[in-house]
Amino acid sequence: MSIRIRTVEAEDIPSLAEAMQTYIVDHYEHPDPGIGKLKTLIKKLLAQPEIGIQFIVEHYGDLIGFATLYQTFSTLQVKKTAILNDLYIDPEFQGQHYGKELLEFVLSYVQSEDFAGMVLETDRANKKARRLYESLGGAKSAWTHYEWEF
Repeated sequence: MSIRIRTVEAEDIPSLAEAMQTYIVDHYEHPDPGIGKLKTLIKKLLAQPEIGIQFIVEHYGDLIGFATLYQTFSTLQVKKTAILNDLYIDPEFQGQHYGKELLEFVLSYVQSEDFAGMVLETDRANKKARRLYESLGGAKSAWTHYEWEF
């Protein structure tokens, strides 16, 4: 098989940090947080999996995508819940179902770890992503989302 999806390991830190930087700066056009901060985040998640976990997609051994899943807790469901914060496939490899395979992998993980469910947010204009989420059973929430940025 040409692709492999797996949990991030320590040796993935340099290539994952670079992919995250590309995702943040090129895809979202946000200021560069710096490779050092990204490596620190990855190390923190590796050391404290109760906070979150990351997965990577490899194509013939090269990292072409990743997902970042954070944990929180639902008082209503009295269970942990997952927040899919990042789902990224290198633009060169988009349209080849790698994003779908990564999302299916993440959903399988969430179910196997007995989470109550998973939430994510995406840009309203990102119709391709919304179609993907809906094709795998994702539904718009009945809840209204608010945010504060500092």
